[in-house]
Amino acid sequence: MTTPYHVEVLGKHSRALFDCGNDALNEYLRRNANQDQRRRFAVCYLLIESATDRIVGYYTLASGGISLAELPPHRQKGLPRYPSVPIARIGRLAIATLAQGQGLGGVLLFDAIKRASATSMGVYAVLVDAIDDHAVQFYQRFSFGNLESNPRTLFLPISDGLKRIAAS
Repeated sequence: MTTPYHVEVLGKHSRALFDCGNDALNEYLRRNANQDQRRRFAVCYLLIESATDRIVGYYTLASGGISLAELPPHRQKGLPRYPSVPIARIGRLAIATLAQGQGLGGVLLFDAIKRASATSMGVYAVLVDAIDDHAVQFYQRFSFGNLESNPRTLFLPISDGLKRIAAS
């Protein structure tokens, strides 16, 4: 039995018809995702509907770092006193309008957390830059916390993310 969706890395997929209701996210997938991937700035992962090969969602993942001082004090406890903390950044996450409301955003988010935790590099947390208040609420539902320096930048320690995945 095949699953209704699968995740794969962006390749020679037809992206012209993808529409998530946000022009910036649509245009990124159509015009910039390949270039960012070739230049090794980010990897774009697609959620593909297995029966039709249609793209129903995507996210990008890149490595980065944030200043230790940007983390809330209770999260700084026990961390090495290096100037920055290694993170995996979800730069964009979008679900096609026809597939919204089905929990697929959570599917992509969990896929990103699993990939970030499986890397052989050190990654303390997954970080996101929410595009709007609706996106902030989406990430907060999955236990992401806000950075005090920017309320639209949210993070989730990998260890917390793995616990959430194991519980679901």
